[in-house]
Amino acid sequence: MKIVQVASELFPYVKTGGLADAAGSLSATLAKHGHQVCVFLPGYRAVLDHPDASGAERLLRLKIEMGDVFMSGEVRVFSPRPNQKIYLICRDELFDRKGVYGNGERDYEDNYHRYIFFCKGVVETLRQLNLQADIVHAHDWQAAMLPLLLRYTERRTATALALKTVFTIHNIAFQGLYPMRSFYRTNLPDELKGVDGLEYYGQMNFLKGGILFADQVTTVSPRYAQEIQTPEFGCGLDGVIATRAEDIVGLINGIDTTVWNPATDAHIPASYTASDLSGKATCRAGLLKKMQLDPAPADVPVYGMVCRLTEQKGVQLLLANRDFFLNHDCRLVILGSGDKRLEQAVRDLAAAAPRKIGLAMRLDESMSHLIEAGSDFFLMPSLFEPCGLNQMYSLAYGTPPLVTQVGGLHDTVTDADASPDAGTGITFAPDADALREGLQRSLKLFADKPRYAAVQARGMATDNSWDNAARAYERLYTELL
Repeated sequence: MKIVQVASELFPYVKTGGLADAAGSLSATLAKHGHQVCVFLPGYRAVLDHPDASGAERLLRLKIEMGDVFMSGEVRVFSPRPNQKIYLICRDELFDRKGVYGNGERDYEDNYHRYIFFCKGVVETLRQLNLQADIVHAHDWQAAMLPLLLRYTERRTATALALKTVFTIHNIAFQGLYPMRSFYRTNLPDELKGVDGLEYYGQMNFLKGGILFADQVTTVSPRYAQEIQTPEFGCGLDGVIATRAEDIVGLINGIDTTVWNPATDAHIPASYTASDLSGKATCRAGLLKKMQLDPAPADVPVYGMVCRLTEQKGVQLLLANRDFFLNHDCRLVILGSGDKRLEQAVRDLAAAAPRKIGLAMRLDESMSHLIEAGSDFFLMPSLFEPCGLNQMYSLAYGTPPLVTQVGGLHDTVTDADASPDAGTGITFAPDADALREGLQRSLKLFADKPRYAAVQARGMATDNSWDNAARAYERLYTELL
């Protein structure tokens, strides 16, 4: 197939979160499987500075209608691997900035302008190059206008740009809401301004456009596809989602097993495999030493947590169980930063037991690998989690995860008590009392070494690779065509 992927970030060129990992791994794996893959990305400074893009060819000049003016731009292209080309939609005024979406304190006020230009630039490039895609697959709110702009351009110019369009919601909480006056930049007909179009409580909603006008809507896990159809998880768009219920499917993301593999991981002090876990003890000792915590005997569990310190990640549920970590013989290591109030509360917790609880308040890729390898359990008490990756890293590293029964966590972790012969971790409801019960169950599991080893082995045998995940997208594309 000829597949076009469109996203606002792409690993390893620009990354602020899981979208970059998913878009990068999916497109690379599809190319590896023999499909012709074209990826469109804004021409950010970070991307143009990447060594892969140093020889990018200047391919096209663009003239994009933006409301009552035309804006120029250019398209650059490079090919990092066979069957894959990356096209950059460039205009320095919009994308040559230090930050991707903002300056670190707040989002750029012209993000609506930037991503309308980006989507229009993709459509114009498809038209000029006559790529004739089988599938155009747009990701998240920044690319959500693409299916609508593409079909509108096809009708206006009497050309065929793509057979089918797919739109993926990575996190429905981020919708691209802007004042309705920004609609004129789209140059779309006025009938699309209404409630049956892009209007949402007096504002323009980018995400709504993707949901309504793509041929197929996907989410990053089956459970999340169900959850966003409810008021609790739909973030106000559950009614819109309901109109497309027959066209929504959840496909679980994968993990990059060339990066996340304890047998080959260069970030950890000792490698190990499912058949020989001896190196994991070395990683455990190395983690405690690095965090300046007391050594932990074999019967004392080490809990790890890597996340943004926000309410979504359930940090307040962890804090509500501070007595567990202070009163039980265990260790806790937390890596992350975020909400200032929660950061201070976590600092206070660590200060109450500095030899038992370690805190690294930063982003640190190498440290996240060490925590996955060196912990006995991994904590993910998220209130909602569209897919989640850390629980899948944990399974691969023989570190049973403790997760809430939401989104992709529900779909990837099986409770060891509810399913003794299939369990890969511990699951619980997203509240403080349920987490407390889960922690108590983890102590019992850890004390039963044969049972704990069986849970580890089942987790490490799980195939969460992108090779497996990409096959599901291939089936979806084929059925859609």
